Amino acid sequence: MNMFPMVDPIPLPAPVWLFKALHLLTLSLHFTAMEIFLGGLLLATLFCAFAGADPVRKGAGAALARRLPIVLTFVINFGVPPLLFTQVLYGIALYTSSELIGLYWSAVILLLMAVYFLLYKFSDGASAGRRVWWMGALAWILAACISKIYSTNMTLMLRPEVWPAMYAASPSGALLPPHDPTLIPRWLFMVTGAFWVSGLWLVWIAGRKTTAPALGRFLTGVGGWLAALMISMQVCLFSIVLNSQPAVVKAGIAGSFWLKGTAIAWLGSAVLVLVFALWVALKKTCSYAAGYIAALLTVLTLASWVILRDGIRDLTLASKGYDVWQQAVVTNWGVVGWFILTLVLGLVAMGWLIWVMMQAKPVSEGGIA
Repeated sequence: MNMFPMVDPIPLPAPVWLFKALHLLTLSLHFTAMEIFLGGLLLATLFCAFAGADPVRKGAGAALARRLPIVLTFVINFGVPPLLFTQVLYGIALYTSSELIGLYWSAVILLLMAVYFLLYKFSDGASAGRRVWWMGALAWILAACISKIYSTNMTLMLRPEVWPAMYAASPSGALLPPHDPTLIPRWLFMVTGAFWVSGLWLVWIAGRKTTAPALGRFLTGVGGWLAALMISMQVCLFSIVLNSQPAVVKAGIAGSFWLKGTAIAWLGSAVLVLVFALWVALKKTCSYAAGYIAALLTVLTLASWVILRDGIRDLTLASKGYDVWQQAVVTNWGVVGWFILTLVLGLVAMGWLIWVMMQAKPVSEGGIA
């Protein structure tokens, strides 16, 4: 018995592989910004809370806090495209799960508005040297709630067997789904990742010419040790996430050269992150080169996880009657061409904006050398 609603009779206007490629690309960018934000916000809060009279910690908290509103902008803008591509490819599953937890799903907008408000207050206060760490802490708690709602929805869309009972119990969308053994491990995996990613982000900031030497050494030391510790924890959680999957999914990963290779690639990237983080922490190297290596390792590690995550979703849904690759496709190459053209123009415009920003007069941070 097929537990999914009837597929939309309108065929896809482009090949599945194209939507997949765009989804994986944009989701990798979204995860990068999201992990930086979630980890960076908590670090900024802790720096501000325990700075005391230490100018270095105050400078570190202010340096992170003033960047966070911009990072959150990237989180949101990079988050919209993959959500839309998910809706195109998995609409009958995602729409259903979103309706079943509708009250929580709708609350994301209000929570995000509250995070933005607190974030700007926190950023202004930290830059002025005021003790506003509690605003950062509250903003982080609300942001973590948003991440938990997203994880809940993305897990529920894989569980059509619980949909009828949930709807019968609460048609208004006020009921959370029953326990799923994969939910907490996958959420903790992402939250843990936020801290090694933000640790490498500290290494990136330390390498900027505008960062004073004393502040750079502090950020590099903290960032390196934090990244080394949290990537080690995430490797352990990686094993738990895979082992929590149903037997059919584990068999599918083991039998797929592509997915097995992606899992190995993630582990290899994690080892590189660990080695680099330890080297940076011990040497306290503040340089452009170290910053770019940190950025490259972050992107490679997160991209490999995004691909593996996508494969786990496809295997899970296929085992329950929905194969994303079997959808009807009637390619409209005219529309596809216009889409690719606007995408390229958008990337060019973004590159120009970044170039203009880089030409701006730099502002020295943590002038305490």
